Amino acid sequence: MPSEYAKSLGARLRAIRTQQGLSLHGVEEKSRGRWKAVVVGSYERGDRAVTVQKLAELADFYGVPVSELLPGGAAPSPLGPTPKLVIDLERLAQLPKEKAGALARYAATIQSQRGDYNGKVLSIRQEDLRSLAVIYDKSPSELTEELIGWGVLDAEARRAVESF
Repeated sequence: MPSEYAKSLGARLRAIRTQQGLSLHGVEEKSRGRWKAVVVGSYERGDRAVTVQKLAELADFYGVPVSELLPGGAAPSPLGPTPKLVIDLERLAQLPKEKAGALARYAATIQSQRGDYNGKVLSIRQEDLRSLAVIYDKSPSELTEELIGWGVLDAEARRAVESF
């Protein structure tokens, strides 16, 4: 039976994960298999003991100080999930290649990696937008505005850029 401390630690781990908008599967995917969903879930339930080393590595993965994960400190700050960046693939396909070729190739690569060929929309991460901004030689906010203007991103994407 999990101790109260293990349950509290697990609740902190879950709070950080959900604040970052990640499911357990999302953690496994984002970590490229380094953190298995079943293992993180067992840490969160308090069913499995987490070593100090693993806790430090998990804190690093989440980008938070270890102290944020430990019970007894201040509660994790309510960051809320980051707004989604969703590319309209149908609109992207209508744009001239000289305008959106780099974005189309980038999106196709992500689709290939994910095996996601629904052809309508594609969710990208903030890191993807940063990479695309470098490719287009613009700041992430400038590129976001351009993509909104093209009709490829929804205006809601501005909120995602504000959280950079």
